[in-house]
Amino acid sequence: MGKTKQYWLLKTEPSEWSWSDQEANGGISKWDGVKNKQAQKNLKSMTLGDLCFFYHSGTKSRCVVGVVEVSREWYTDDDEGEGAVDVKAIGEMRKCVDLKEMKEDKGIIKGFVLFRQPRLSVVPVEEDVWKKICDLGNGFCGDGKEDCESSDDES
Repeated sequence: MGKTKQYWLLKTEPSEWSWSDQEANGGISKWDGVKNKQAQKNLKSMTLGDLCFFYHSGTKSRCVVGVVEVSREWYTDDDEGEGAVDVKAIGEMRKCVDLKEMKEDKGIIKGFVLFRQPRLSVVPVEEDVWKKICDLGNGFCGDGKEDCESSDDES
C-alpha cells in the first residue's frame, strides 16, 4: 500500500547456485542458508515485488548476471527453522556487470554497500546505483526494453 519498491543484491557462489540453476528451476527458488544477522535483516526487509541483482561471487567470476523478483516475503522453514524469501527469475543481464567495472565507476556507484561490506551476501542497492548498474549491463531481459529472446530484428 504505497510502499516504495526496494532494490537488493543477492550473492551466490555459481558452484552452489548459479543463474542457470535459477532458470532451470522454473525460475523460482527459496533463498535460504543466510547466516549473517545483517544479511538476514536485509532479507526480512524485502517485500513482494522488490527487485534483486543476482550476483555470482567467488574467485572465477564476480558479476551481476541477472535480476530476480521477491515472490514470497520472509518466512521460516518448519523443518529446519531457518528463514528465507522466495525469488523468481525476471531476466538475464544483457551484458554481465563485473565487480571491477563497477569499482572503476567513480560516480554514483562509488559508495555502494557492496564495496564497504564485501562479505555480506544480501545488500541493499540504492535506486540510482540500481539504474547505473543496469545501464552498465545494457539492462536485463524483462525490463521492458527490446526482448532478449528475439535477436533477429528486421531492419
